[in-house]
Amino acid sequence: MPEQGGQAGDSTYEVELFGETVEYAVGVSSDATEPRIDVDINGVRVVLPVDSDKDAERLMQENANWVLRKKEKYEEYEKEAPDRVFEEGEEFPYKGDSYELDVADIVASQVDGNYIRLPRSQVDNSDIQEVLQEFYRDRAREFFEVKVEEYSDELDVEYESVSIRNQRTRWGSCSAKKNLSFNWRLIMAPPEVAEYVVVHELAHLVEKNHTKKFWLTVKDLMPDYKDHANWLDENSTQLIFTVEDL
Repeated sequence: MPEQGGQAGDSTYEVELFGETVEYAVGVSSDATEPRIDVDINGVRVVLPVDSDKDAERLMQENANWVLRKKEKYEEYEKEAPDRVFEEGEEFPYKGDSYELDVADIVASQVDGNYIRLPRSQVDNSDIQEVLQEFYRDRAREFFEVKVEEYSDELDVEYESVSIRNQRTRWGSCSAKKNLSFNWRLIMAPPEVAEYVVVHELAHLVEKNHTKKFWLTVKDLMPDYKDHANWLDENSTQLIFTVEDL
C-alpha cells in the first residue's frame, strides 16, 4: 500500500527542501502532458507523463518554495474546513450565494428562493449528503457543458468530451486526447470563477504548457482572470464538501 500522498503503484521518497524533510510519492499518468506536482491534505505527489525522463527529485527541488507553501496551505485548510453535518436548515453555497437546505415533497432537487430543496423520497432512500452532492454534480454538468461549448467557439478550438469528476487536488484538466474534466465543487463558487477554469483548460488546446502565450490566450478571453484565480486560491475552503475533499 502506498504511503501518505501516494496511490497504488506509486513509489515514495524523501527530499530535503530548505532544511525540511518532505516525503513525496512518484506516479505515472497516461493523461499527463507534462510533469507536475500535486499537493493535498494527504501529502505530495509528483505525476510524470508516460516515458518522461524528468527527474522527480530535481522537479521537487526546482519547485521547493511552491511545494512548501502549498503544504503549509493545506495544513491551514484542514483547520479551516467547515464542519458540515448535512441537516435541514444548514447553509451551503451554490453559484457564489448561500442557500438553506430543505427536504420537501418534490420530484427533483431544485433551487427555490433562498433554499436548496431536496426530494424527501430520495433523502429517505439514502441521505442528505448523497442527494445534495448529486444535485451539485447535475448542475455542474449542465453549467460546464454550456460554458465549454461557448468558450471553445470563441477560441476556435475543438475538444472531445466534458466530464465531471470528484477531484481533490485539481479544479480542472485537459488531457492529451482533448478530454476536459472539471471538479463538481466549482458549482459552489461564483459563476465567473468556474468560467475562468473553463477558459484555463481550453487554453491548453491552444498552448499545452503554461507559457507566456498560454496566459495571453487566457487574458484575451478573460482580462480579469487573475481576480478569479486569486478567489480560488483564497477561498478554496468555502468549496469543501467534507474533510475528505482536502
